[in-house]
This record gives sequence, structure tokens and C-alpha cells, in this order.
Amino acid sequence: MTDFASLGLSGRLVSILEEAGLTEPTPIQTRAIPVALEGRDIMGLAQTGTGKTAAFGLPMAQMMLSQSQKAAPKSVQALILAPTRELAKQIRDNLMVFVGGAHLRVGLVVGGQSINAQAKRLERGVHILVATPGRLLDLIDRGAVRLDKTRFLVLDEADQMLDMGFIHDLRKIARHVPEERQTLLFSATMPKLMEEIAGTFLTDPVKVAVTPPGKVADKITQSVHFVVQTQKKGLLIELLDGHRDELALVFARTKHGAEKLKKTLEAAGFAAGSIHGNKSQGQRDRALAAFRAGELRVLVATDVAARGIDIPDVRHVYNFDLPNVPDNYVHRIGRTARAGAAGRAVAFCAPDEAGALRDIQKTMKMDIPVAEGTPWEGVAPAGRKPSRGKPAGAGAPKSTNRRRRRPRRAKRAAA
Repeated sequence: MTDFASLGLSGRLVSILEEAGLTEPTPIQTRAIPVALEGRDIMGLAQTGTGKTAAFGLPMAQMMLSQSQKAAPKSVQALILAPTRELAKQIRDNLMVFVGGAHLRVGLVVGGQSINAQAKRLERGVHILVATPGRLLDLIDRGAVRLDKTRFLVLDEADQMLDMGFIHDLRKIARHVPEERQTLLFSATMPKLMEEIAGTFLTDPVKVAVTPPGKVADKITQSVHFVVQTQKKGLLIELLDGHRDELALVFARTKHGAEKLKKTLEAAGFAAGSIHGNKSQGQRDRALAAFRAGELRVLVATDVAARGIDIPDVRHVYNFDLPNVPDNYVHRIGRTARAGAAGRAVAFCAPDEAGALRDIQKTMKMDIPVAEGTPWEGVAPAGRKPSRGKPAGAGAPKSTNRRRRRPRRAKRAAA
């Protein structure tokens, strides 16, 4: 059996990992760590929840600890770019564990916080900086940080950075980083534009892939309910009621929709919270902390705010609204079944989401098992063209709770 010592990590790091209860590396760690320790560039492809942070964080920590160089004013020796504030903070927290209280300074710069305070903390320089691209460029423009001494660069969740429109920011950052450096790029999927990013940042990289694009964790049980939009909230409450003691993450498409859904769940008696772009960083941090501690049982989120959430106890993921980008479905349901645990992913599909579901199934090269209802027109198994005509019974889907829903329709008609 492979262990961390056999990958070439120092005894100090192995001891730190053992104290944290980590003794057996994941497949991406097993393949990436030895290559990174050799100083090679890496293009890593692995689904969410497989331990990518340790795959790049441990080699970087070993390099930093062995060299013990003093950080020059406003300089950065190792830079890690992440698409969201939550993921950046999570990476910083993991790195603090890896460096084990050593002399290394680990910095964090993200939006939603005082840029002046961040500039002040960078004055002495940092050994490792975790940043979101937009805030980093703001600080570069102010002259608060420079990257001319950066020797180690990581692009984490690179596909999501592309989805969020950071391509131009990444190109600008590349011009500030020395060509003589080691670069590690990690992604859950590999869209076509990634080849351009790889050509810009990587030199003769080693490709490390442990899962094909679009593949989800084997221990995630998936299902889809074909339901009209007006019945989604009732169905969600019904399903959540079946596991009130377990953590559930619910995805909504918009910020307004996420907040409205959270209030609906609160009114139904659930301990619910929300994270989205209209929330301050403090509010998002407090909601995540309460969810992680189990004080909140349900967290409603948008794609951007939820990227990088790593809470091992999440057992259920609900796609209340299907995403427009198929790969985002894979990212969403990857929030469950973390670190080898089992999880459940439930999707709701309204008639106008039939195309989105078809694209998701095509991306994953698999059908999502139907839990309720008759598939809408335009939904066909992965790899086959949809039927031109409506299938039998392709109106409102069959309900597993007819007694409860019929009075609701009658009440609306009477009103």
C-alpha cells in the first residue's frame, strides 16, 4: 500500500499528516506529488473531492520549508490562484496545516475585504500567497505586490476560472510571473480553451489524469424528478423532510432565487442558510461555518459562491435549478461523496430545462435514473437524438404525492 513517505515527502510533513489523520494518499496525490517534487510542470485532471489541494500543497510546502528563504518586501515566492473566495480561504487553511507552524508566512487576498488592509499585510512580503485573480491584479496595479520573485505557481480549478471569465486576468498575471518557474494546473474538466491556458503557463508538462472529463464520483447516487416549476418547492420540502438530521446543499441558478428559496425553507421549519454574490464575505463565512458545524442543516447556494466547498459531511446535493453549463452539474454534485464517502444527488427538471438535462447526460455519457415523472420532450438518453414527438404522458409528471398536491391546484384555481 502506498503511503506519503514513499512519495518522497519529508518526515516532518508525514508526521503532520499523521497527526491530521491522513495516512493513505488519494490517486491524484499518488501520481502528482512525486512529479511535482521533481520540479516538473503538471496538468492535473481530477474530479472534485479527490484531494487536489494536498497534491500541490504538500510539494510546495516541502520546497518552502527546505529552502527557508526570507521573503523580500511586497514579494511572493509561491502563488496559488483560485476562482472563488471560499476556495481560496480553504486552500490557505490547508496550507497552514501543512507548514505546521513554521516561519513561513501564508497570505490570502480575495475580494469582499479591505484592499488597504491586504496591501498592508503584503508590505513585508509572503512566502505563499493564495489569491483570486481580480483582487490580485488590483493589488499589482497599486504596486502593493510584485511577482518577479515567484518561483512556484498553481492554478486550481482552472476550468472554473475560465467559466467565470478570468481568462484575460490570467493572461495579465502571466506577464508578471518569471518564465523560470514551476507551474501546476489542476482542473476537474478540460475544456478546449484550457489548451491555450496550458500553452501560456506550462512548459513541457506531465499530464496527470485520474478521471475522465465529466465523470462523477462512483459513490454518488443520482436521480432526476421531472416536475413543473411551481411544484419544485413542495417536492424539495418533502424530500428534505426525509433526512432532517443530515446536511444538504441546494443549488439555485440566481442570487435572488437562492435567497427566496432559503426563506421558504426557513418558513417550513428547516435550519437553512444561503451563500451567493449578494452576501458579504463575512456573511458567507458565517453561513459556511454554521453549516460545517451542523448548526445549519440546509445550505442554498449559487454556483460561484459554492465552488470549492469542502465539507465531508454533506450527504445530499439538490439541483433545484439545473445549470446552463453541463460541467457545473459535475462540480455541484462533487460537493457530496467527499474523500470516499457515499452521497446522493437529486435533480429537478422543469420543461424549459429539458435541453440542459440532455446536455448534462451527454457530457457525463450516462443517463440519470428517473425518480419521478415522464421525461419531457427533448430529453433522450445520452448519445441518442431526442424524439420529435412528445412521449406518452408528457404533460405534468406523475406525482408520488398526489393526495398532497391536488388540493394545492384546486386552491389556486379557486383563487
